Amino acid sequence: MNAPLAPRARTLEVEDVAGFDALLAGGATSMHGWHFQAVDLRQRSAELLGLRASGAIFMGCRFAAGVEARLRSGGALIFPTLPNIPFNAYRGHLYTAAELYKGIGGAEYEAVPDAQIYQWTLQDGHGRELNATLATAMHDHAISDSLDDFLDACAAAGKRVVGVMGGHAAARDSIEYEQAARLGRTLAHQGFMVATGGGPGAMEAANLGAYLSPYRADALDSALRTLGAVPGFRPSVTEWARAAESVLAKFPGGADSLGIPTWFYGHEPPNLFATRIAKYFANSIREAVLLARCNGGIIFLPGAAGTVQEIFQDACENYYAADAAVTPMVLVGRRHWEEELPVRPLLAALANGRAMAERMRVVDTIDEACALLSGWSGQP
Repeated sequence: MNAPLAPRARTLEVEDVAGFDALLAGGATSMHGWHFQAVDLRQRSAELLGLRASGAIFMGCRFAAGVEARLRSGGALIFPTLPNIPFNAYRGHLYTAAELYKGIGGAEYEAVPDAQIYQWTLQDGHGRELNATLATAMHDHAISDSLDDFLDACAAAGKRVVGVMGGHAAARDSIEYEQAARLGRTLAHQGFMVATGGGPGAMEAANLGAYLSPYRADALDSALRTLGAVPGFRPSVTEWARAAESVLAKFPGGADSLGIPTWFYGHEPPNLFATRIAKYFANSIREAVLLARCNGGIIFLPGAAGTVQEIFQDACENYYAADAAVTPMVLVGRRHWEEELPVRPLLAALANGRAMAERMRVVDTIDEACALLSGWSGQP
C-alpha cells in the first residue's frame, strides 16, 4: 500500500469524563493532541491544570470558573458552546431513538428533541446566521466521526454492512413492510450489520427485522400486529412512535442496526428500531455517507424518486470504482424495476463490460437477494 501524500495527525478523542480519567490513569502529563467533545469538566479542574495544555482542543466543554482562561493561556484551543442552537454541535456519540424521542410517552411529537430541531431548521434566516452554519457543519462532522468509530467496531467484529434502501410509503400493515422486516431479520442472521436511511416505511421495517433477530420468529409476527394498528406516521407521528415504543418495551435488548436519516427530510420521522442513528443536517453528505459505508452491498426494495436516486448514485460509484472495490447491487422486484420504473436497461448499459456487471442483479424475492449477498461476501 502506498504511503499517504501527507502525514496524518494522530489524535485522541475524549468524549466523556471516564475517558479523561482513563488517560490520567495512564500517567499522562500533556494534553497535546487531545480532542475533547462536549465534556463536562467542572469537577476535574485540578487535573486539567496539572497537565500541559498546549495542543489540546476543547469543543463545547464546560469548565469551573477561571479554568478556561488558564487553559487558553497555556496554548489550548477552545471552541465555545454556540448560542441559540437546539442541539449539541460537538457531540461525541451517535443518536439513539430514546434521545431523539425523549418525552414521547407523555407529550406530543412536536415537543421531542427530533421535532424541535427540525422546526429550528425551518425558521426564516437560520441558514444565513454564522452560528447556525458553523453548528450544523460541526455537528455533521462529529456524526461522521462517531459513525466511523461504530463501523470500525463492526469491522473488528467481522461484520460487513449491508444497506437496505426503499421507500417511506410502505404501510406497517402491508405485505411490502412485512417482506422488508423479514429481509432485515435474515441479513442480521447472516452476520451482516443492517443499515437503512433511518426513516419510516421499508427502512423502519428492515431495522425492525434486524432488531428482533435474536428473538424467535413469532416475535416479529407479534410486532407486526402491534405496529399494524398504526399503519403510518400520518396523521399522528405521536401514535406511530408510541406503537414502536410498545414493541421495544415488549422485546428489549434487540440486535444493533444502523439508521442514517436527515433533517432535510424532517417531515419523515426517524424510526425507533435502529439502535444507532447517524442523523445529519446536510442530505448530500448523508447520502454519500450512507452509500459509501455499505461495504457488503445494497439491496434496493421498490421505491420512488429517492430510491432511484440512490440506485444511480451507487451505480456511479461502482462505475468508476477499481474492480476490487465494486460492491454488490441487488434490486428486488422485477416488475417494479423493469416495467413500472424501468431502471434496469440503463443500469445494464452502464455495467456492460465493467466489473460491476458481475455484482448487479434484479431478483423477485428477498430470499434470492440474501442468498446472492451471502455468496458474494462469503458470509455463512
